[in-house]
Amino acid sequence: MYLGLDLGTSGVKAMLIDGDQAIIGSANGSLDVSRPHSGWSEQEPSHWVRATEEAVAGLKAKHPKELAAVKGIGLSGQMHGATLIDAADKVLRPCILWNDTRSHVEAAALDADPCFRALTGNIVFPGFTAPKLAWVEKHEPDVFARIAKVLLPKDYLRLWLTGDYISEMSDSAGTSWLDTGKRAWSSDLLAATHLSREQMPALVEGTEQAGTLRPELATQWGISGNVVVAGGAGDNAASACGMGTVSDGAAFVSLGTSGVLFAANGSYLPKPESAVHAFCHALPNTWHQMGVILSATDALNWHSGVTGKSAADLTGEIGETLKAPTGVTFLPYLSGERTPHNDAVIRGAFIGLEHESSRVVLTQAVLEGVAFAIRDNLEALRSAGTGISRVTAIGGGSRSHYWLASIATALGVPVDLPADGDFGAAFGAARLGLIAATGADPIAVCTPPVTSGTIEPVSALSDAYEDAYRRYRALYPAIKSLAH
Repeated sequence: MYLGLDLGTSGVKAMLIDGDQAIIGSANGSLDVSRPHSGWSEQEPSHWVRATEEAVAGLKAKHPKELAAVKGIGLSGQMHGATLIDAADKVLRPCILWNDTRSHVEAAALDADPCFRALTGNIVFPGFTAPKLAWVEKHEPDVFARIAKVLLPKDYLRLWLTGDYISEMSDSAGTSWLDTGKRAWSSDLLAATHLSREQMPALVEGTEQAGTLRPELATQWGISGNVVVAGGAGDNAASACGMGTVSDGAAFVSLGTSGVLFAANGSYLPKPESAVHAFCHALPNTWHQMGVILSATDALNWHSGVTGKSAADLTGEIGETLKAPTGVTFLPYLSGERTPHNDAVIRGAFIGLEHESSRVVLTQAVLEGVAFAIRDNLEALRSAGTGISRVTAIGGGSRSHYWLASIATALGVPVDLPADGDFGAAFGAARLGLIAATGADPIAVCTPPVTSGTIEPVSALSDAYEDAYRRYRALYPAIKSLAH
C-alpha cells in the first residue's frame, strides 16, 4: 500500500492506493485560514499536523489492515508558503500562505533585479516565498534573525514525519530562490534576501526517497517496517502526476480555490514577462508551465456567501445548457491577480449591471469571469511557446457541467472529463510514494485516467463569447487606475 498526503489550503487529504494504483480509501482533516489584515493569509503549521493526524486516523478507522501495509508515502502541498523555524525546530510565526499579498512592495523590488527572472524563469510574484522573507526582515527583524530553516508547507509536514529538512524541485521552483534550469538553489538569489543555502532544505527529485517515517509515528498508525517518504511535489505538479500530465503538451485545467492552466514541457521554456510560471515538474528532466488565477471556486464561494445560496444551488439555478453572455461582466480579482497581470492591488468588479440583473445573471457572470481569466492564461501560455489542443478538467468546480461548457467555449478547445475517480494531488502524491518505494518507471506509473466524456466548445456561442472576452480584456486597464 502507498499513502498520499495532500496539504491544501482548506484541509489535508490522505489517500491509500495499492500496488495496482487502485484507490482503497481516503479521509480528510479540516483547516481554516486566518486573515488578520487585508491581503494577509496565514495558517499555524501545528494545524497542518493536527489535520494530517485527523486524516490518517480516518483512514485507520476504515482500513486498518491496508494502512498497516504502507511502504511508501508521497507528499503534496500548497506552494509558496513561508514556514519559518528556529534551531530547535520551533515555528517562529504563522506561515504566510500562497495567496497572501502583503509583500507586493518587496516582490517588486526583487523583481527589479534582473538576476531573479534570468535564473528562476519567473516574475517575483508577491505570493512567492522570497519576497515574504524580505517582508519579515523589514517588519519582524527579531523573527528574521532567528530563522534556522525556511520550509514550504508540505516540507514542514515532512520534518514532522521524518525529522529531515528536504524539499524537491517542483515546490522549490515557486520560491524565487531556485535556478530552475539547473534545478539547484541559487546562492546569489538567496544572498539577495540575506539568506544562505544552510537555511534551505536539501533538494531531491519528487520521485526520489526523501526520508523515512519516524518509528513512533509508524507505531501510532499501526505500520511495521521501513516506510519511505518520497520527495513529492507542489500541489499542481502532484495533480499533474495524478492526471498523467507528464508528457510534452499534455494539459489540465484545475478549478479549485485558485484556478490553474497547467501544461507539461519536455524542456525548460521560460517567458517571465507573460506572468506564466515556468517550474520544474516532479519528474526528473521535466518542466511545466502554468498560468494561475487567484480566485476560481473562491469567486463562486464569495458569491455564495453574499447571496446566502450554496454554490451547488447557484449552479443548479443556472442549469446545464450554456447561455450567451448577458452583458454583465465579472472580474474575479478578489485578492489580486497573478497571470497575466501580476497585480496584487487590483480588485474584482461587476460591470454592466441593470435592473434586470437577477441572481442567475450574476452567477452566470461569475462563472464566465473565471472562464475568461483562464482564457487569459491560455493566451499567456501560447505566447510562451506552449500549444494546447485540449485540456482535462479537475477540481471541485469541474462538477459543474455549465462551468466546463463555458470554459471549453471561452478557450475554444475540448474539455475532457476523467472517469469516476479521484485523480488529484493526493493520488499523484501516492503515485510518487509508490515510485520512491519501488523504483518503478515514473512514466509507466503516471498514466492518464480513462476519459468518461468530453465537453466540446459550443460553436453557436463562439462569436458571442469572443465579444464578451474582448469586453472582459478591456476592463482590467480601465479599472486599474482606480485600484492603484
